[in-house]
Amino acid sequence: MATLVKTNGNFPTLFGNVFGKDFNELFAPANLTNYGVPAVNIVEGESGFRLEVAAPGLKKEDFKINLENNVLSISAQKEQKTEETTEKYTRKEFSFNSFRRSFTLPNTIDGEKIVATYTDGVLNVELPKKEEAKKTPRLIEIA
Repeated sequence: MATLVKTNGNFPTLFGNVFGKDFNELFAPANLTNYGVPAVNIVEGESGFRLEVAAPGLKKEDFKINLENNVLSISAQKEQKTEETTEKYTRKEFSFNSFRRSFTLPNTIDGEKIVATYTDGVLNVELPKKEEAKKTPRLIEIA
């Protein structure tokens, strides 16, 4: 059975716990879970895997998906600017959210046929298996 290995692009536990919280948790944006990165479901079917990335509030243009050396990287960046002007002052606020998740794909994935869609705050990445990986195992009898 093939497995996907996931890593994230945040600080490792290099900083350890600070006042009982992980360093990444202290600075994680409120709308992203699990240390500033969205939750990901990995579903395996007969024809392949499906990654479901919960990322509400983003647009499909905010995402970048890259495959290099069997490592699939999903990242997103979103910058928000607000400005309020009155007679006496101007207030500008900027916020910047980003994340990166990486998955080491098994050799059974057909990298040329990966497709992604973004609907209702969920990024779905379809990872189809190669044809030879879809074949059912055959029982070999010992003579």
